[in-house]
Amino acid sequence: MADQRPDPDALLEKVQREEAKRRRGRLKIFFGASAGVGKTFGMLLAARERRAEGLDVVAGYVETHKRIETERLLEGLEILPQRMVDCQNTTLREFDLDAALKRHPALILVDELAHTNAPDSRHPKRWQDVEELLDAGIDVYTAVNVQHIESLNDIISQITGIPVWETVPDAVLEGANEIELIDLPPDELLQRLKEGKVYLPQQAERAAQNFFRKGNLIALRELALRRTADRVDAQMRDYRQDNAIQNVWQVKERLLVCIGPGNNAENLVRAAYRLAQMLKAEWVVVYVETAKLQGLSKEQRDAILRTLKLAEELGAETATLSGYKLAEEVIAYARTRNATRIVLGKPTRSGWRRWLFGSLVDTIIRQARDLDIHVVGKESNFLSQARENPYFSRSRLYLGLASEEQHPIFKWRIGHLWAVVATAICTAIAWLMFDHFDLANLIMVYLLGVVVVAARYGRSPSVLSSFLGVVLFDFFFVPPRFSFAVADSQYLVTFAVMLLVALVISSMTASTRHQAKIAGHRERRIASLFALSRELAATRGEENILRIAVRHVAEVFEAQAVVLLPDATGRIVYPSDEGTPQSCHGSDLSVAQWVYDHGQMAGQGTDTLPGGDVVYLPLPGSSGMIGVLALLPLNPARIALPEQQRLLETFVSQIALALERVRLAAEAHVAQLKMETEQLRNTLLSAISHDLRTPLAAIVGASSSLVRDSDKLDDQARRELGQAIYDEAIRMAGLANNLLDMARLEAGAVVLNRQWQPLEEVVGGALAGMGTRMANHPVNVRLPRDLPLVEIDSLMMERVFANLLENAVKYTPPGTAFEISAGTDQNELVVTVSDHGPGIPAGEEERIFEKFHRVAREGSQGGAGLGLTICRAIVEAHGGRMWADNLPSGGAALHFALPLSEPPSIEHEEVTRP
Repeated sequence: MADQRPDPDALLEKVQREEAKRRRGRLKIFFGASAGVGKTFGMLLAARERRAEGLDVVAGYVETHKRIETERLLEGLEILPQRMVDCQNTTLREFDLDAALKRHPALILVDELAHTNAPDSRHPKRWQDVEELLDAGIDVYTAVNVQHIESLNDIISQITGIPVWETVPDAVLEGANEIELIDLPPDELLQRLKEGKVYLPQQAERAAQNFFRKGNLIALRELALRRTADRVDAQMRDYRQDNAIQNVWQVKERLLVCIGPGNNAENLVRAAYRLAQMLKAEWVVVYVETAKLQGLSKEQRDAILRTLKLAEELGAETATLSGYKLAEEVIAYARTRNATRIVLGKPTRSGWRRWLFGSLVDTIIRQARDLDIHVVGKESNFLSQARENPYFSRSRLYLGLASEEQHPIFKWRIGHLWAVVATAICTAIAWLMFDHFDLANLIMVYLLGVVVVAARYGRSPSVLSSFLGVVLFDFFFVPPRFSFAVADSQYLVTFAVMLLVALVISSMTASTRHQAKIAGHRERRIASLFALSRELAATRGEENILRIAVRHVAEVFEAQAVVLLPDATGRIVYPSDEGTPQSCHGSDLSVAQWVYDHGQMAGQGTDTLPGGDVVYLPLPGSSGMIGVLALLPLNPARIALPEQQRLLETFVSQIALALERVRLAAEAHVAQLKMETEQLRNTLLSAISHDLRTPLAAIVGASSSLVRDSDKLDDQARRELGQAIYDEAIRMAGLANNLLDMARLEAGAVVLNRQWQPLEEVVGGALAGMGTRMANHPVNVRLPRDLPLVEIDSLMMERVFANLLENAVKYTPPGTAFEISAGTDQNELVVTVSDHGPGIPAGEEERIFEKFHRVAREGSQGGAGLGLTICRAIVEAHGGRMWADNLPSGGAALHFALPLSEPPSIEHEEVTRP
């Protein structure tokens, strides 16, 4: 009996999924073919039913389109006030997301899911608002039309001739907990349109001539019904998987076509295609590779690949399975995919051979009683066609005559030869044991030989070893010895059991070997994909990604590879890397350009230019083609294997994703720089316009008074006006100097003129330069007498002190005392400029050193916000550091530390008198 227990990994995934759903709100979408079918009406009816059950329901945003019957359903529901947004001389009504989160109802109605929000909204699309509501644990009812689904956008635009700009990602629809289809026949919808129940009369007339044509409505209705059916089918499959249901539920037609190495495979695929078209059903073509089928000839394997490719061209999904029992694998896969019908070729055995050995058709009919079985009996000569096909004949040239793995006849002979040798060795060992052990122990030696042969060479040699073991055991050890005669008839039972056990052991060992080989292949494929993904994820730079991609593709697929990228004009060019294989430099750029322009494969083994030696694969990105991967395989048949093709497609997608990530990161960096530059420009203009306007206004006012009223002013007034003009001009000059200094420091154009200086001279020079600006602020300088000399640029360091003092003047009231102190701490000279003003606001201790950042405080004199930035830049240019904090007694303290070193020694010269 088959194991009905669910997969533990599936159960864990189910628990995790349910836990995530428990914390997240539930989303119900009222889905319709077009406007006017009654989605909002149905949503309001459902909301009123929930409210009658005692649920807290709020109408966040409901678009009634002034329909009376819809507006009546809003009565009695709490309506959330809408957010009014002024945009281009128009007031827009928007959903207030913050108010909804603050209100936090149990259920909220948010209509028009595909709506684009106003420019100043937190999210550009309303479906993103809904996602935030769901993350907050709020249930949401919403509505959307089929034309707004992203994946159907181009199809609907082609049908209706009207582009739809507002779309919703398919993931939103797929992630909904419930979808309710609101359906209305096209004739009834057109009648509602005429009655003015959909749009106003003028709008309704235009809509009937364009979007609301009957043919459009029929097509939209079919798309809505199909999309809803697909959603229900996905829910049904999830339910079957969660509950470990093995029986097939025939709710949707799905065909499973099983092909093999027989002569009717191509006709089987064509017949299945016709059946699928007639039933409007999905279909899957599978090939099961058992241990027995691994020994197929090259022509037969090529024919299977050809058939799988034909199925893909006809629109089927293909899969290659592996297993021990073909029928069980087919039935298990059919139930996994919930297939309703299995299509098979007619049995190849007939008569007594079919009765004795059975057939795949009979076994599947007997075991899959819940499935319909279709048997196709027509045969074809596709094997001979495969032999004449240039691709498959070309691929045989690459096999290499010395390859044992690729020549089953050679391997068959070696395996059977070793079976004979292994049985002879077992006989020799048994001969040595004969005088000391019973015959039962000698049988074990032969069984061990069968296991070794089966594990090394497979089923056929192990079967030979089993028969030889029985024969040699009878001849050498069973009395009468050295004769095939048997003295005791019981030995016949011994021979039969020995042979049966040997055959069972050989079969199981060969099957295990086969499964281990398949598992090894899968592990290598997964490991190679993991290695590629890990290296690409940790790599930055387009050149490094290309180098890693080419190396992995070449190693895994045994081919020479090159990634061809377009230039600025969109033309594919050869890479500039000198390490690129010369053979790939010979890739046809015209073919690569065609692949890049059309997004389709070309070259060897494809439908486009199949006679070439190179395979060209497009590298698709989210916003268009990125480039082309050119592959020159050493063994084309290896690339043609379905598993290898899928692995190659995965490699291509990973490479394209990595290249796109690098390019998007570069574009994001450029955009970030542009944004920061724009923000810096705006801040600079704002600061300069503010700080220049004030002194300019004072200069203009004072100078105009001197010009107009010169005769009326006395000398004292003239001096005061002149002094005001001078002070404001100095202020403007300081602002200009700060801007120039900041630009020079950031550009690295400042060269320090370092000399050994005493710090008190630098402080004195800075205080003298402040002049009248320090008249209302007493300064207390406390510098120890034994303070060491420092190697600094005295002029630049004077600017540091001047800017620190000027900053203190701006943010402290008149009369506030300042203090300058210094001391040594290990190998640093630490200088502190402090005041007794209001101090630095909490959290601003580091931000005050940012460019154009100004502390907003009443009574401050403003400024461009560059003074402290320049101070830190100068200190860091000297190899120091700078920081700020507040004094415990109140006031701000700005510290900077300069590195100390040993000053040069001064040699005393002896002075001689003349």
